[in-house]
Amino acid sequence: FALRNRSNVPVIHNGKDVMPGINAVLDQMEHFSNDVISGNQKGAEGHAITNILSIGIGGSELGPHMMVEALSAHRNHLGIHFVSNVDASHINQALARLDPRTTLVLIASKTFTTQETMTNARVARNWLVDQLGEAAVGNHFVAITTNHKEAKAFGIVQQMVFKFWDWVGGRYSLWSAIGLPIMLAIGAKHFYRMLDGAYEIDQHVREQGASSIPGKMGLIGIWYNNFFKAESIAVLPYAQNLHLLPAFLQQLDMESNGKNVDRNGNSIGYSTGPIVWGQAGTNGQHAFYQLLHQGTKLIPCDFIMFASPDHSSIDQHLKLLSNSIAQTRALSTGRTKEKEKTATQRNRKNLIPFQMFQGNKPSNTLLFDELNPYNLGRLIAIYEHKVFIQGLIWNIYSFDQWGVELGKQVAKSVFSALKSKEEQQGFQTDFDNSTIGQLSWIKKNLKL
Repeated sequence: FALRNRSNVPVIHNGKDVMPGINAVLDQMEHFSNDVISGNQKGAEGHAITNILSIGIGGSELGPHMMVEALSAHRNHLGIHFVSNVDASHINQALARLDPRTTLVLIASKTFTTQETMTNARVARNWLVDQLGEAAVGNHFVAITTNHKEAKAFGIVQQMVFKFWDWVGGRYSLWSAIGLPIMLAIGAKHFYRMLDGAYEIDQHVREQGASSIPGKMGLIGIWYNNFFKAESIAVLPYAQNLHLLPAFLQQLDMESNGKNVDRNGNSIGYSTGPIVWGQAGTNGQHAFYQLLHQGTKLIPCDFIMFASPDHSSIDQHLKLLSNSIAQTRALSTGRTKEKEKTATQRNRKNLIPFQMFQGNKPSNTLLFDELNPYNLGRLIAIYEHKVFIQGLIWNIYSFDQWGVELGKQVAKSVFSALKSKEEQQGFQTDFDNSTIGQLSWIKKNLKL
């Protein structure tokens, strides 16, 4: 919340007010983005920047990518491209569409050591150096990191390094310098409106607590998760530009509250974070809504709607809203046998059991006037506070992610084994039989 503290009231961390540092970085972001958008920021050969390649993973990619897509109607002329996967296909496909002379590469990594991010960053660096030379790196690369030493070693000049702090968690970081791709895409004015919206929700929660919108959503979620054994929640934005929202909320919720140990280090005997999934409507209606209506699992749903569209096709927008409202009504009221008898009196009676809808399926509906930076800031802050409130009630830490680290550690030894020339080197002592079997098969069939 300090990152979007629009009141500028001091926020003390370890005895120090963090607001001057936050404001200094926001000023740096604003001046830089203005220069890029206006064409004043030039590449090594004097060309204006027309495309941004943002390289990151997890919170360094999911949040900015989702926001840039969501605010397409507020975008400027810059092309914004995101690369996250260490699969070379991702970076290669992106680079194939870009001209190094007019491309700015953003490397978003708190430690500047994240394997996927730095692997892709080095590929992008080689691509640029091969075509423009080593001296061009300083004009075309930006670092968003806490590790200024490693950024300098990479060849990034000081004025192209944007700072954030170790207390900024990745999945809560889009409000910080990690949000630079957002500001480049929509401009500083719209970015500040996004912060304004989030700040409004911060004050709403501070003043109303459990009676606030996030408070009610948090309590409702615990009610269904812990007392009705509903293991998942579907997020259903009826706005195509929000198609990445379910993926963003997966990390926000599941990485935060996917914990089985409480704050005292004791094992938990109750269910914590739900499985979060979903898709933009109306696509989901033709995929998984059948299970929502007539399946054997209870799945609470969040519907998200906007009264006015961010385009001029009113008829299509009304059809979109009609579908969303109809789905919430159908989930709630279902269809009784009596109603179905009337509706299918000309049909065979044996169809009636298949056309029954139990109803009484829970859903929340979040209604906004339009999809804009201010409302999007409000929406994301609502979910952040919901997750935090649920973590408090479950008595777990919502801001660590030790489960993410284990896979990273194991991957290092697996990588060494795959690269070794001896087929069975290190297998017997380091790995279980399943891992050995996978490694052996891959090494026999790997075509280099």
